[in-house]
Amino acid sequence: MCGVVGIVAGGPVNQAIYDALTVLQHRGQDAAGIVTWGEDGLRVRKSNGLVRDVFHTRHMLRLTGNVGMGHVRYPTAGGSESSEAQPFYVNSPYGICLAHNGNLTNHAELKEHLTVTDRRHLNTGSDSEVLLNVFAHELQQRADGKLTPQNVFDAVEAVHRRCRGGYAVVAMIIGFGIVAFRDPNGIRPLVLGKRRSLAGDEFMVASESVALDVLQFEVLRDVLPGETIYIENSGVMHSREFSGPTRYAPCIFEFVYFARPDSIIDKLSVYKARLRMGEELAGQIIREWPDHDIDVIIPIPDTSRTAADQAARHLGVKYREGFIKNRYIGRTFIMPGQAERSQSVRRKLNAIDLEFRGKNVLLVDDSIVRGTTSRQIIRLAREAGARKVYFASAAPPVRYPNVYGIDMPAAGELIANGRSVEQVRDLIGADRLIYQNLHGLIRSVRHDNSNITEFDTSCFSGEYVTGDVTPEYLRQLEEQRNDRAKMKREAKLRESDVQLSPDDSEPTGKAVAI
Repeated sequence: MCGVVGIVAGGPVNQAIYDALTVLQHRGQDAAGIVTWGEDGLRVRKSNGLVRDVFHTRHMLRLTGNVGMGHVRYPTAGGSESSEAQPFYVNSPYGICLAHNGNLTNHAELKEHLTVTDRRHLNTGSDSEVLLNVFAHELQQRADGKLTPQNVFDAVEAVHRRCRGGYAVVAMIIGFGIVAFRDPNGIRPLVLGKRRSLAGDEFMVASESVALDVLQFEVLRDVLPGETIYIENSGVMHSREFSGPTRYAPCIFEFVYFARPDSIIDKLSVYKARLRMGEELAGQIIREWPDHDIDVIIPIPDTSRTAADQAARHLGVKYREGFIKNRYIGRTFIMPGQAERSQSVRRKLNAIDLEFRGKNVLLVDDSIVRGTTSRQIIRLAREAGARKVYFASAAPPVRYPNVYGIDMPAAGELIANGRSVEQVRDLIGADRLIYQNLHGLIRSVRHDNSNITEFDTSCFSGEYVTGDVTPEYLRQLEEQRNDRAKMKREAKLRESDVQLSPDDSEPTGKAVAI
């Protein structure tokens, strides 16, 4: 999962992009990058690390220009090397920078076609670089002379016909403007906004509406599935819907875990969705366990607080904060390896003993993925003196890999894969385990928007909306992206001791790395 932003404004955009990326930091903590364009040419700064660590005052001062884009990353494809920090750059045609959120399911096929047929060179294992080169090739085929909006739209149409998977893309065509588009199934989110300034209309696209809110952009709408937005450097905006088949099937896990609660995605409030998840969860408990003996409901901070509070209200049970979170530890779900995830849980959470001692406690989390965090937290609750520890998930069992940009690629690493609820309960050490059912989750999220007729629920249902995900593909993906493979790649990188510096990883030519 990643976060993207693009801005065309009447004044410098460096600070605005930085602020937007800090708001989107929850979507990726591995790397960050900003590219700007102005009278001084193309300016680039990207590296591994959090936004606050990648960009210092000296970098910000050099990121000049009124047009720019940014990205925060956590790796699903490729690795965590600094050379794979985005945005990526190619110098032909015109010079294009691109960043994307998602994953291409036909990445291998595209890579081979690009290198053999299109005769393009790829520097990394990232599917974002593949997307960039597909777009660049298609634009070059059509832009004979002066670039026009029609050229851009036709190039993106060709990208949609060649690329499969889930993707939300922001690209900058150097000297011309910002391009943004979303996959034809609308799996990954992308929001369009506008604000007025003394210089005229300013436009912004971002992964979540909260980034627009912080910068006081009015949210115009979500980018439609397959739609292309082209904003010229002059501030003129063009848009065109995809002429091919589309579906509106946003990723439901955005609402469960990834998105900030103050975001609106596809006209659906993340906060209200999580409130209703709590209501549905309470109903599930009442149906399955009408004579429950729960004394107190305690959330696993932070994403489950809203659902836990609402579940407590509907059950008539006390709600208490039982864990204090160290906010300087990253989100464990998106940490790169199992060992690191396990070690970070105790560093991240500390139990308040008096809320647990002698009580039957229901812990509520947004979901259970690998089970590592759940097992550790249940142990913490018992050590704090809980008499019984029950566990509830506001989402159904995660039994299948997610192939559209969320790091759930290895079925063998999902604790619910091939296991019953009782078996998962025993593995995490709970006295009872309650899962939300899928219909309840869909009702919770879809409530406000009748235009959304379906969601990508693949990690719960095993049904993939792109229709191209085969058992063979899943097997190959698991081999490439399980924790063991990730650790092997990281170890190989350390052994070689060939770490690219931020300057080494930047584009050459007119681009200036800082």
